[in-house]
Amino acid sequence: MKALRWHGVKDVRLEHIAEPTVSQGKVKIKVEWCGICGSDLHEYTAGPIFIPTEEPHPLSKDKVPVVLGHEFSGQVVEVGDRVVVEPIYACGECEGCKQGKYNLCNKMGFYGLAGGGGGFSEYASIPVEMIHKIPEMVSYEQGALVEPSAVALHAVRQSKLKVGDKAAVFGTGPIGLLVIEALKASGASEIYAIELSEQRRRKAEELGAIVINPQEYDPVAEVHKRTGGGVDVSYEVTGVPLVLTQAINSTKTGGEAMIVSIFEKEASIHPQTIVLQERTVTGIIGYRDVFPAVISLMAKGYFSADKLVTKRIKLENAIEEGFETLLKEREQVKILVKAE
Repeated sequence: MKALRWHGVKDVRLEHIAEPTVSQGKVKIKVEWCGICGSDLHEYTAGPIFIPTEEPHPLSKDKVPVVLGHEFSGQVVEVGDRVVVEPIYACGECEGCKQGKYNLCNKMGFYGLAGGGGGFSEYASIPVEMIHKIPEMVSYEQGALVEPSAVALHAVRQSKLKVGDKAAVFGTGPIGLLVIEALKASGASEIYAIELSEQRRRKAEELGAIVINPQEYDPVAEVHKRTGGGVDVSYEVTGVPLVLTQAINSTKTGGEAMIVSIFEKEASIHPQTIVLQERTVTGIIGYRDVFPAVISLMAKGYFSADKLVTKRIKLENAIEEGFETLLKEREQVKILVKAE
């Protein structure tokens, strides 16, 4: 079968590999759609981050080359169930796992990054515990958005946001736009979106956010002006060090900045920014116990693929029309890949 495998930085290859078989504790699915994630781009340009290179991953028992793709939907070959994949590997034994916080597992990895297979392929063999069924009203395209939507909903759930609070989202790529949707579902009264790309600002506006162009305004000053003192919670979704400082400073006295991004480089913060206003800075990784809620919200119309997907391509075109396009064209939001 065809599969897209990571061999090194800027070395992702479409290859023919053996089709997976069903084994104990796993199911085989025919992949329908798989989204290109920001994490895939980080691995493509600056990896390895989650990809095991020297030693096999302790849970997947795999290392490079690995099949990429962790945002995907498909059909169980044996029984025809329509499913999505929650791609977190967890040991079940460490302190994080004992607390039920399996996304904080000491050995945590992602199927489609840490090995075992991936969604950028025709078929995948998936551990049973990673499978979630989707109802008929949730399309396979929509299903490919469940994983990134789970990141967004988990970020909002883990923050201090309450119904009626004001929020700011710094960066409206795919995750940022999904955070806006999660904020709407969670009852935020005002949502400010700070974004350079005109296309992405338009998308944020379509979703109901109040957009701010940081090329026209000082985003921190503008947020404070429009909110009368800052937002209750800000969400940093760019991975840019300067923007992290802006996200923190945009919050009110006693406010919270939530870090959602994966950073490729260190970011320096002056502690006084936090201390003098008794602000809180919090981070999240992935998600936990949230897929069923996301699927339920999708059935009600949230996290719409029609509003978020800007391009659909075939697997054989994933590198040039997918990865490279996302690096060159900021107006792209979410690109879905289909193996045929």
